Amino acid sequence: MDIQDIKNRFGIIGNSPLLNRAIDVAKQVAPTDISVLIQGESGSGKEVFSHIIHQLSTRKHGPFIAVNCGAIPEGTIDSELFGHEKGSFTGAHEARKGYFEVVDGGTIFLDEVGELPLNTQARLLRVLESGEYIRVGSSKVQKTNVRVVAATNVDVYEAVKKGKFREDLYYRLNTVPLRIPPLRERKEDVYLLFRKFVVDFSDKYRSPGVQLTTDAQELLTNYNWPGNIRQLKNIAEQIAVLEKERLVDAVILSRYLPVEGTASSSLPVFVKEQAKENDFSERDILYKVLFDMKKDMVDLKKLVVELLQSGANPASFDQNSSYINQLYQEVQPSTPQLYKEEAAAATLTIHNPLNVGNTNVGYVTIDDTQDAEEVEESLSLIDKESDLIKKALKKHKGKRKAAANELGISERTLYRKIKDLNLD
Repeated sequence: MDIQDIKNRFGIIGNSPLLNRAIDVAKQVAPTDISVLIQGESGSGKEVFSHIIHQLSTRKHGPFIAVNCGAIPEGTIDSELFGHEKGSFTGAHEARKGYFEVVDGGTIFLDEVGELPLNTQARLLRVLESGEYIRVGSSKVQKTNVRVVAATNVDVYEAVKKGKFREDLYYRLNTVPLRIPPLRERKEDVYLLFRKFVVDFSDKYRSPGVQLTTDAQELLTNYNWPGNIRQLKNIAEQIAVLEKERLVDAVILSRYLPVEGTASSSLPVFVKEQAKENDFSERDILYKVLFDMKKDMVDLKKLVVELLQSGANPASFDQNSSYINQLYQEVQPSTPQLYKEEAAAATLTIHNPLNVGNTNVGYVTIDDTQDAEEVEESLSLIDKESDLIKKALKKHKGKRKAAANELGISERTLYRKIKDLNLD
């Protein structure tokens, strides 16, 4: 079967060398079981080539199914492709076969394969390499004999570099790349396609035929066609149904063509990712946490100062609030007014030892004093414990039972600690 026979059989219109080359590649790869990755813009006719590959292969009598990977929710894509067992997830009231099990012996066309989640990509890679898969919720390995033809309208290699598509799966699918040219690269075919669509729609809606003037043909041919064949077919249908003038010139035709440069502004698009160097969300969260911690510390110290000013007795504090008692003892030697000034002057210092960009990214320390001499404080737990026991015994004039209650420990534990710390 030559290229023209294939065009006639599958309804392909056009004589572009790029189109003929794509058909020739599909014809040569069809008799094999090699995986094919069809790349082309949206609306360029990728699914037609998947049918060519299937119908010219030895699997032509087997099943064929086309799956739009971008239209299936991420949470159910594994179940759709590989099936699931009863009770494997909420709503799984019975076992279900997946597409790879149903199409055993045939061809599966995975459209928009670039939209697959990474976990599903790993499952697909295993099917391509060994023909094995596991149903969702099962531990039994099953075999399938399916030929995979994939298609995408995105640059998969760029997705690989961004970590959104597995590199090993890309090379496994891309055994034979098949590129479908966009309509703007097939200018000689634009008018032929338009005439075919207009005739079809005129017959469908029983309306008079439409003719284009020379200037309208030139405008049609030189238009960019971002929506490719799908957009051209849509324009032809509008003109066949809505246009009263059956001889269409360039002025009339221009009413149906979106202005280039603004056509895409009204279409839904994916928001581009911000560059990593401009993404400071984690740093912002860190700053907020640190400033909140600083505010909490200042509020707590102000509370102790207010207790001092009101003449509160430490013995009235909760016995379990050992930290409040300790903080009370640390603040007591200072005058409340001086402490308020110190608390108000507390500053947050951000260090940037790594010199990351021009931003203050690094470790953060809280400096509670300003223009004050730094005093090294012992961080030993034993020293702190010993000081607290001494203060409690001094406060209660050596009465160990009262001191134990003050510290929130048992009298026996206090005796043991006094002995261990040599506080006799």
